[in-house]
Amino acid sequence: MTETTPTPSPRFDTLPLDPKLLRAVADQGYATMTPIQAKAIPIVLEGRDVMGAAQTGTGKTAAFSIPLLQRMLKHENASMSPARHPVRALVLAPTRELADQVANNVKAYAKHTQLRVACVFGGVDMKPQTLQLKGGVEVLIATPGRLLDHIEAKNAVLNHVEYVVLDEADRMLDIGFLPDLQRILSYLPKTRQTLLFSATFSPEIKRLASSYLQEPELVEVARPNATASTVEQRFFSVGDDDKRAAVLQLIRQRAITQSIVFVNSKLGAARLARTFERDGLKTAALHGDKSQDERLKSLEAFKRGEVELLVATDVAARGLDIADLPAVFNFDVPFNAEDYVHRIGRTGRAGASGLAFTLVTKADARLMGEIEKLIKRKLELEPIELEDSRARRFDRGGDRGDRPERSDDRRDERPRREREDRRDEAYASSPPAPRPQRGASYDPLFDKPYEASERAEPPSWEKSHPGGAAQAARGLSSNIKPKKKLAALFGAKKPAVAASSES
Repeated sequence: MTETTPTPSPRFDTLPLDPKLLRAVADQGYATMTPIQAKAIPIVLEGRDVMGAAQTGTGKTAAFSIPLLQRMLKHENASMSPARHPVRALVLAPTRELADQVANNVKAYAKHTQLRVACVFGGVDMKPQTLQLKGGVEVLIATPGRLLDHIEAKNAVLNHVEYVVLDEADRMLDIGFLPDLQRILSYLPKTRQTLLFSATFSPEIKRLASSYLQEPELVEVARPNATASTVEQRFFSVGDDDKRAAVLQLIRQRAITQSIVFVNSKLGAARLARTFERDGLKTAALHGDKSQDERLKSLEAFKRGEVELLVATDVAARGLDIADLPAVFNFDVPFNAEDYVHRIGRTGRAGASGLAFTLVTKADARLMGEIEKLIKRKLELEPIELEDSRARRFDRGGDRGDRPERSDDRRDERPRREREDRRDEAYASSPPAPRPQRGASYDPLFDKPYEASERAEPPSWEKSHPGGAAQAARGLSSNIKPKKKLAALFGAKKPAVAASSES
C-alpha cells in the first residue's frame, strides 16, 4: 500500500508580492499561507469580488489586507499633501475591538510602505480621529456608526474608494447595522472591488452579497459554519446555581492558566467578574457598558497575561486574536447559534489545540438544538460531579482561612432531613417558656385604664366664648368659630332673626 504524503502549504514568497510586503510578512513570523489565504489572495490580486468563508483563527485578515495593499502600491507616494492620500480602501467591522485589531494587522503589513492606515470607532473622542483623517489616509478601518458621524461632519470623503471589505458581515446584520451599511455603501463609487469575509454565511449574508457584489467568487476552505477540528468541545449538564462552581472546578482540574468566560448579558458579565475576583482569580470584565478606554485596557491586560479570566459578552466573540488561549467557557449558551462558532473560535487558533466548555441547563434545550442544526453534529451532554462546597471554600482560603475543621462543622455533613427531625423533637419536648414577670417599676396610677370624669359645668373657655354652650349642645366643639355670612363682608345688614337671637 502506498502512503500519500501531505502536500506542503504554499509559501508567501511564491506570490507576486512586492518585496516590502514580503519583508513585513516575514517580520510577523509568517512563511506559509493558510488554506483561506492560499485560495483568496490570488483571486483578490486579480481584482475580482470574493466571498470568503472559513473558521475563525485561520488568517482571514491577511487574506484580504495583503493583496489590497499590493494593489494600492501604485498610489504610494511620500507627499505631505492630504489630497495625495485619499481613502482608497475601506474596511468595515462590527465591533470596536475587532476594528482596532484589524488596524494593527494592516499597519504591520504596511509598515515598510508609504501607505497610511487609520482606524475610527465610537466610544472615544472624535478630535484625534478627525485630525488623522484630515491629514490623509489610504486605508480606513471603521465601525459603521462612527464612520457615519465622520461622513456627516465632512471629515471622511469616500468618492475615491476602490476597495471595500466587510469583515464579519453576519455580525453586522445581527446587531442591526444593515441600514447604516446601506447608507455607507451609497456614498461609495459604483465601480469598486468588494470583499466579504466571515466564519458563518446566513441567508441574509447571501442576499447582501447578491445586492452589492458583482459575480463574487465563493472561497470556502471548510464546510460552512463548521467549528475548528483542533478545539475539544465538551458540554456539561448543570444547574443555574452550580455554573460558577463548575467553572472553578474545570479550571483547577485542567490546570487552565487563562480563559474567556462568555455570558449573554452585560449585567451578568459585571456581576460574574466580581464573584470570580472574590474567588481569588485575577478577573476583568468586557462588555458594552464599559468605556472604550476601559475595554481596550482590559483586553491588553488579558493579552499580556496579567488577567487570568476575562468575563465577556459577545463583543469579544468576533475576530479577536489572542495567542495561545487555552480555553473558552460558555457560561450561558448563546442566543444565536452562529455566536457559538465564533466564541469557541477564540481558542485553537492558527492550528493550536484548545478547549471549549459549555454549561447547559434544562432551559437551554432549544438553543442546543439550533447549535446542532448549524454545525450538523450531535452534541452529547455529560454530567459533572461537583466537589463539596465547603471543601472548595477551605481549599481556596475563604472566610475561614486554613484552620482545621471543628466538631460543629462536622454537624453540617449530616443529612438535612435528619437535622430538621431532631430539631423538631427538641422543640416539642421543651417546656413552655415562662411569662415575663412585671418589674418593680410598676406604677398603679400609670397603668390604670382611662376613665372620663363627669363635670357638672362646662369648662371656662366655653363660658367665656359666646355661643359656646349652644355649639356644645349641637355636638360641635367650642373651638370652632361660627362662619360669618359672606354678605357681612360687604356691609350688609344682619337678618332680623339673627339680631333677635343675639339680643
